[in-house]
Formats: sequence, structure tokens, C-alpha cells
Amino acid sequence: MVREYPIGLLFSVTGSYGTVGASMLHGARLACRQINADPEFGVRLSPIEHNPGSDLNAYAPAVETMISSGVRNVIGCYTSSSRKEVIPVFEKRDALLWYPTHYEGFESSSNVIYTGAAPNHHMLPLVDYFTRHIGHRVFCIGSNYIWAWESNRILREELAQRHGTVVGERYLPVGETDVDCIVEAIFAAEPDIIFNSLIGESAYAFFRAFRAACRSRGIDQAQRYPIASCNLSEPELDSIGPDAVDGHLSSSVYFASIDTIANREFVSRYNTAFPDNHGPSAEAEAAYVATILLAQSLRAAGTDTMNDVKTCAANQRLRAPQGEVVIDPETFHTYLTPRIGRSRADRHFDIVYDAGNPVAPDPYLINSTSILEASPLRPSFRIVS
Repeated sequence: MVREYPIGLLFSVTGSYGTVGASMLHGARLACRQINADPEFGVRLSPIEHNPGSDLNAYAPAVETMISSGVRNVIGCYTSSSRKEVIPVFEKRDALLWYPTHYEGFESSSNVIYTGAAPNHHMLPLVDYFTRHIGHRVFCIGSNYIWAWESNRILREELAQRHGTVVGERYLPVGETDVDCIVEAIFAAEPDIIFNSLIGESAYAFFRAFRAACRSRGIDQAQRYPIASCNLSEPELDSIGPDAVDGHLSSSVYFASIDTIANREFVSRYNTAFPDNHGPSAEAEAAYVATILLAQSLRAAGTDTMNDVKTCAANQRLRAPQGEVVIDPETFHTYLTPRIGRSRADRHFDIVYDAGNPVAPDPYLINSTSILEASPLRPSFRIVS
């Protein structure tokens, strides 16, 4: 017997970070279609979609509306601000949020399953990489909310352990595109590398403006002032534009260029389903993974009530496009495989480091040391030629 369950899809497909939100929605839709097309799966998903339009004040009312209509499980949110905005609603209404994107960690809610990357999956590998291969003087830029604040705090602490220093730190309101003051501050500070936690249109404007400013000074930006991010993916490269797209580092658990049969099949299915979306991103793959893990949990539980679904979510595993993904029953975060990519002019990434195996989530950075040092939880990187 096939059981049908309503689920919520809460993604901003318009507004300042609509490019990422649209990619996430497409990943979730693809998973729904795949599940619903398989009569042997035993579960059918009926997605109810809401678009908050990148407006923080629109998220909680959207969740209330979905839950009032019978939804008990919601896949969604991109920014940490939106996640924190809706968690009280989930806790009050005994519903479950499946949060499918990288985040800054240091959070645990009994009403959230975190299927995206924790800081030991993206921040630590990136700091290890650039302190070993680029330099120790870092200029931090970010959007003025919790993702950037916490990311820069973690970076500062990790950098201090490696005898590095933050030579400057600037923030912009989400959606702000006037970046000239930041550009000039970077030139004055002369860092070895720029750590970027700007999101959406703010980030795209910075990439363009800084590349143009370097070019006017006769500087090879990618070589002299490389930019590293934990939130830069393929569709965003298209939004940056051709004049400033190449040479940027991104620390992630997924890139569309992963050369495996499973990922090639995923990319093909995604591009066929959404030919105008410029290919899948880490966020699209994360939403796809979250949707399938939710469906597996619903199938195991035989109900969509929160406690039963969460109990069955523990230890769920999936052979995902990025590799094996497993939900950790202690933290309800996921085992994921860290990678670092460098953007190319054709809007794809060369993978320069790959952990090779899934790494245990460590959202509070209790057990984590150097990602490049071998350990049972955190295998050393291998170079990908």
C-alpha cells in the first residue's frame, strides 16, 4: 500500500538570495518526482510550496500556514536567520524542520534535522587549506547576520591556532550591493586571502567590483587576493558574470563536477528536469538528499508525526550524488564528505581536495582538529588531479 503525506517546501525563489533558493526548490522537486514515480517505494509525497521572497518576516507565517493545513514535516530555509525565525513555530506545533544547507553550527533543536554541512565539514577544511597553501593574513567580509558573525568567529579561533591573524572585518546588510568601502579597505589591509560570507546579490556585487578594481590596478585578483567562501555554488557563478567568475575557492560537500556514476546520473536528471537552471548546486543536492531521507523516514515510521519520524530518521542512510550520507542519531546532523573546489571560467569547479570518505558531524567543534590530519572521524584529504 502506498501512503501519501503532505510535506512543506519553504524556499525563497525571489529576492536577494533567490538564485540559491530556486536551486534548492528544484532539488527537492526532483526528489519528489523520483519518489512518486516509484510505486515500490511505498510513499507518495504531496509538496506544498511557499516562497517567502527573502523576507525574514514571511517565514514564520508561512510555516504556520503549512502546519495548519496538515503538514508535519517541512524541508526548507537557506539563511540561519530564517531557520532561527521558524524554530519556535516548529517547537510549539510539534512539527519537524529538515534544514538542508551548510550552516555555522553551535545549535541543537529537537525539532530540526540538519542534513547540510556542519562547520567541521566546511570551515575547518578551508582554513587548513589556505593556511597551508596561501597565507595567514585574512580579511573577512560578510552579510550582517548570524551566518557571517559565527563563521568569522570560528575562522578567527582556528586561525589563531595556526598563528594567523584577521587583518580586517566588514559587514553589509543582506542585499546591499554598495561594496566600494570594502574594496578600498582590503587594498589598505593587504591580506593574503579574503574570506567571504556575503550571501546573494551582495556577494555577486563584491566579486564583480573587486575583480574590476584589481584589474584597473594591474593586479591578478585570483593570484594576489584570492577569495574563499563556504557558500559559493555553480548557479551563483552564473550570477557573478563572466568577467569575475574564475579562480575562487569554495569549501563544500558537493560539486556538480564530482566524477562518479551516481553524480553524473543526478546531474543529467537535474538538467533534463530544469534546463534553464544552470545545473545543480550543493544546495540543490542537499535539498534532494533531505527529501529522500524524509521519505525513507516516513516509510519506516508509517506515519508523519514528529516523534515517530525522528525516531526512524536516526541512522537513515543514502547513496547520494556526493557519496554516502548518514544521519547521526546523537546530533541529528549528517555524515558528509568535505571537498574544496576552485571555480573555472565555464562556471564549474575543479575539485582540488576531497576527504575521500564521509566525516562525522561535529556541530560544536568538540572533537575536531585539523581536517588534513588522519583520524577515525576525519580522514586526511587526497589530492584530485
